[in-house]
Amino acid sequence: MLIEEFREHVSSSLADVFQGMVTEMKPTVEIEYRIRSTMDSYVLVLAASSGKNLALAQRFSESFEKKGVTAKIVDLTTLHWPVYTPELDGDRDKSPDTSELSSLILNSTALVVCAPEYNGVMPPALNNTIAWLSVESDDFRKLFNNRSVLLATHSGGGGAHCLMAMRHQFSFLGSNVIGRSMTLNKSKPFSQETMDDLIQRVLQ
Repeated sequence: MLIEEFREHVSSSLADVFQGMVTEMKPTVEIEYRIRSTMDSYVLVLAASSGKNLALAQRFSESFEKKGVTAKIVDLTTLHWPVYTPELDGDRDKSPDTSELSSLILNSTALVVCAPEYNGVMPPALNNTIAWLSVESDDFRKLFNNRSVLLATHSGGGGAHCLMAMRHQFSFLGSNVIGRSMTLNKSKPFSQETMDDLIQRVLQ
């Protein structure tokens, strides 16, 4: 009888100690996870021109940073990937290495795409990039599916056709395209208030 009571007492004491350890340790693990997640996360900003849309991408990056969010910019015009053709598909000597950009997109929390209107559609730099990613990436759909995408344009014309083309493209790829977009042209100057609102929508 005494032995059984002693065993019950020891088991109960060990359980209390273990429960205390779990209670004390759990918040620490959660805090470390939140800090690590915040440090590792970033928004990827794609610029499909080296002029005004790259400048717009830099403004987005600066505005994200002011809100404590890391932003990385990729100027698609500097990739120098060859124009995609079926003949180049699978040619190891001529097809580009898309792994770095694929990794950047895959690990981003959201995308911001800044592109000018070219002849009523998207610019070649963006279209060519998507074409190569679609054939070179291990899981192309995973790059864009369920990913938040914000669209912006600084165009000599209105820019509406470019935005519609990009919206159709990224929606087709399964992205969650944010309803509001940013348009800059001769009649629509830059608005920091609009950019801040768009950034808030990305972070929601």
